[in-house]
Amino acid sequence: MDRRSIIKHAGIAGILAAGAAPAAHAQTAVRWRLASSFPKSLDTLFGAEETLARKVNEMSGGKFVISTHAAGELMPAFGVVDGLQQGSVEMAHTAAYYFFGKDETFALSCSIPFGLNSRQMTAWMYQGNGLKLTREFYRNYNIVNFPGGNTGAQMGGWYRKEIKSVADMKGLKFRVGGFAGKVMERMGVVPQNIPAGEIYQSLEKGTLDAAEWIGPYDDQKLGLNKVAPYYYYPAWWEGGPQLEFFVNSKAWDALSPENKSILETAAAYAHQEVQAKYDVKNPTALKQLVGAKTKVLPFSKDIMDRAYKESMQLYSELSAKNPNWKKVYEDFAAFRKEQNQWFRFTEARFDNFMQAQKM
Repeated sequence: MDRRSIIKHAGIAGILAAGAAPAAHAQTAVRWRLASSFPKSLDTLFGAEETLARKVNEMSGGKFVISTHAAGELMPAFGVVDGLQQGSVEMAHTAAYYFFGKDETFALSCSIPFGLNSRQMTAWMYQGNGLKLTREFYRNYNIVNFPGGNTGAQMGGWYRKEIKSVADMKGLKFRVGGFAGKVMERMGVVPQNIPAGEIYQSLEKGTLDAAEWIGPYDDQKLGLNKVAPYYYYPAWWEGGPQLEFFVNSKAWDALSPENKSILETAAAYAHQEVQAKYDVKNPTALKQLVGAKTKVLPFSKDIMDRAYKESMQLYSELSAKNPNWKKVYEDFAAFRKEQNQWFRFTEARFDNFMQAQKM
């Protein structure tokens, strides 16, 4: 059986289990560069790119090679979309909500406050209308997008002082990822959008009062517990943030059907691997942080209620003025409603019971 038949019929598991890398003598070698928005020190995130490149190389028999470049090597962390559009690189790995300044619709393929959890986001993308609608939108930017990992629900960040109520958030200089800042502003926060590599120094110097990144494993690697003692949860703005592989549309169109299948398969593998890594690594990291005297605290109900109210109002305002947002968000919101109606009967009930047990 040739490689095209394997890819067509075997599916992801079959390809990977077979270690499928048959001879690719009929193809011209393809070499791409991938620019990341993440530093190499964050092995879960940068690791997704390395996994993708490795799988593409294996399945193509070395005829499709992608070199991976950490944030800052080829372009700034937040410059990857411009780099793709200009054709400086063929591919990028990023969080789409970094680019909400171009159009708020970018955030819908990553995460918005009180959006979807990890499983729901993957379901919307692959089996709902998510991938179809976001690809229609990304055509405006010469991008073809692929899910590229999910962190799961994140922690709500590190604070130099306790945050007991909405009043405590007023004037807070808070590093927060992407679109969430638009809601935070409505609550009196002064949002800051800076790359991961600059968070520690900004907290240490007092340039920031608080900062969120991802969760225990990555936050510990950045050393954020050393400069801010209070660790809040949950990140109501990131219930299931999806990372993405962005591909320049001309580069994508130039690939053979075989290489398109290889890339799509490798991206799907990397996507599920990221979530699995976080689920394994976060529990141990959280225990270590608590052991190092980190104060882990929940956001108060009044903060959660106010944030939800402001978020829903913002979405209504955006739907009234941004047709791109309205088209994607209406489908997203309908899917979110159905998913939460379903999850309350099974997933939530089961999880709540199990997490209350003494094991």
